[in-house]
Amino acid sequence: MPETERSPFSPETVIKRDEIDRYLGSDGRDFIHDADIRAELAANSRPDAARIRDILAKSLAIQTLSGAEVAALLAVDDPELLAEMAQTAWDVKHKVYDNRIVTFAPMYISSFCMNRCRYCGFSLDNHREKRRCLSMEEIGREAEAMIRLGHKRVMAVYGEHPMTGARFIADSLAAIYGAKVPGRRPGAVNCVRRINVNAAPMDIADLKIVHEAGIGTFQVFQETYDHETYAAMHPADTVKGDYGWRITCFHRAFDAGIDDVGLGVLFGLQPNWKFEVAAMCAHARELERFVGIGPHTFSVPRMHAASGSDVANAKSTFTDDDFFKAVLVLRLAVPYTGLIVTARETKKLRDRCVKIGITQMDAGTRIDIGGYSAGNVGQKIDEQQFMLGDSRSLEEMIVDLARQGVITSFCTAGYRCGRTGGCIMDALKTGKEGTFCKINAVLTFREWLDDFASPESIAVCTPVIESELAAIKEQYPLFFPQVKARYDRICAGERDLYF
Repeated sequence: MPETERSPFSPETVIKRDEIDRYLGSDGRDFIHDADIRAELAANSRPDAARIRDILAKSLAIQTLSGAEVAALLAVDDPELLAEMAQTAWDVKHKVYDNRIVTFAPMYISSFCMNRCRYCGFSLDNHREKRRCLSMEEIGREAEAMIRLGHKRVMAVYGEHPMTGARFIADSLAAIYGAKVPGRRPGAVNCVRRINVNAAPMDIADLKIVHEAGIGTFQVFQETYDHETYAAMHPADTVKGDYGWRITCFHRAFDAGIDDVGLGVLFGLQPNWKFEVAAMCAHARELERFVGIGPHTFSVPRMHAASGSDVANAKSTFTDDDFFKAVLVLRLAVPYTGLIVTARETKKLRDRCVKIGITQMDAGTRIDIGGYSAGNVGQKIDEQQFMLGDSRSLEEMIVDLARQGVITSFCTAGYRCGRTGGCIMDALKTGKEGTFCKINAVLTFREWLDDFASPESIAVCTPVIESELAAIKEQYPLFFPQVKARYDRICAGERDLYF
């Protein structure tokens, strides 16, 4: 794209400086203090076992850990203590979210971007990328294709470009929500029930537009919290080059009325991954301080091969064991927050992370623009942002989880019943949301099995759903008849029943 086409979309025209400054400290600094985080990591590098067990007890009580406590967990290398951490993480996950994994699928809507991030296939400087932006009609067809695969939740993903601004995002959400596909049973209709959005930071006025369009969670990844690395990876003459604009994006989102946000960092972008974990937890604590509501989700994307990027294609020092430990500490550090591990990673690593309490996974994922409706198979590096590691279909992943005794949930009840923001946080911290999670997982799983699964998959999954029903009956004997009544109605062909 010629240089002259960049000028209308510049830091000076996009960034509202007063919508950064109002959220900074009295000293004009943002809330990520690199030197302080590194000092805390160093000061807590040799914790004793008694202290670690005290920290684990705090996590199990669903309390956010302090920076020093996070640093202490990151320093643990004793196999016995690591095993205790893993067991506590599993217990925390079950206490907060019960025995389920929520599934979703990303829809990449545009590969046009005005930024020049050194690790990204969508970089404006990458002339190898074959770019495309879906029309509203194409977005509708893409949604229909995803629905036919059984998806109920969509993560809509946009590059940062004038053609995909707030109004475009709002219109695209309407196109996705408007997609309908006939079900197996006469008269049944399947649709997307919730759309989360991964997009660039916006000003408050634009965020209000997106909020009013029916957004679920607003997801923005900081990429790296290290100020020096951030500056090296994001040229200063781009919108994304402004660290302050990005780090305060959720403050603006809350002020615009969006009360569910998702944090993420691109692991492997800079060598000190423990710093990134500690900083992401500091970001969560800042949101708690600012509005009393922490992040709804943490995402842990790792840098993978990308078109035209020497940075992304270089061998990373961030290993699978490092990834596992990062997920483990995040599960314990902010115990009420959902944890997403995407199809960037291999099946082996994702299965390993299931055992320490992740809560969301995607499957059957296509990240090329229009890939679902085109029925594309395989990956082409110059037609997507990065390369994926797990190519399982949704049904394959569901069956794999069932074999581990884990139920897949398609629940969107929390959003639709108003259990968002402070309401959901209170319910998660007290364990009450886990009750809804368990019941709605059973109801939505039964619906999915009847509408999409093969007889072979139903045979594998039935013992899991029967086990969950038995647990509900044992735990909530007085409430169970209402649950069973709705379950029976779903078996008879009704849809979209939830608590």
